[in-house]
Amino acid sequence: MSKTIKDIAALKQAGEKIAMLTAYDSSFSYAADQAGVDVLLVGDSLGMVVQGQNTTLPVSVNDMVYHARAVRRGAPDAYIVVDMPYLSVSTPERALKNAGKIIQRAYANMVKIEGGDSVLSSIKALVENNVPVCGHLGLQPQSVELAGGYQVQGREHSQAEKIMREAQALEAAGVQMLVLECVPADLARAISLQLSIPVIGIGAGVDCDGQVLVCYDMLGLTAGKRPRFSHDFLQESASNQEAIALYVSRVKQAEFPSEQHSFK
Repeated sequence: MSKTIKDIAALKQAGEKIAMLTAYDSSFSYAADQAGVDVLLVGDSLGMVVQGQNTTLPVSVNDMVYHARAVRRGAPDAYIVVDMPYLSVSTPERALKNAGKIIQRAYANMVKIEGGDSVLSSIKALVENNVPVCGHLGLQPQSVELAGGYQVQGREHSQAEKIMREAQALEAAGVQMLVLECVPADLARAISLQLSIPVIGIGAGVDCDGQVLVCYDMLGLTAGKRPRFSHDFLQESASNQEAIALYVSRVKQAEFPSEQHSFK
């Protein structure tokens, strides 16, 4: 039976951690689904780890549809979230058109949108038209040029207050899941307790409702320096399948991330 958002929300309500992992192709989505990953994220991170781009900005809606279709073929019953790429939700009209492509052509369960106040009108339009949405606050890769690089967000009091306020606004607008990236662990914990929807962390401490990693990072395949918040699970495993299962287990038991993978 196919997973639904109710199944994912029930994990938070039951106090069970949610394991999310990126996937970009059929073979990996099959392996991740078999290993017990709760949510598959077709991330625009594919621009960097698959296409070899320096940022996620060149990724198109058609790229997302192509990879999401492949992921769905490998895991027909999985809960699949697909990133809305750069400038694809800049207006409500554009958001409806592009999200429609992803939902209809790739059979995605939900789309993910970076941003807070600036994208509220687009999010409301999607929710009003029955498109499930996952929010994304903290470090936002699509805004990395504006932010001046990949930096932890929310360390200053005013910035932390803004992230909390935007998280609440996103939930009020109808967002059903939220990703927090590279924020202090204490802030992520406070947001997770404040919101009724599942909060998934990446570099946001162990007290989020779940965790997500880029699959290439957790298998040690990413070229160059691995992000501090990630971990190479393949080093402790005999196969890719075992590494994915170990990641799921560590997340479920609240053993990952540790302090060394988190920020203060």
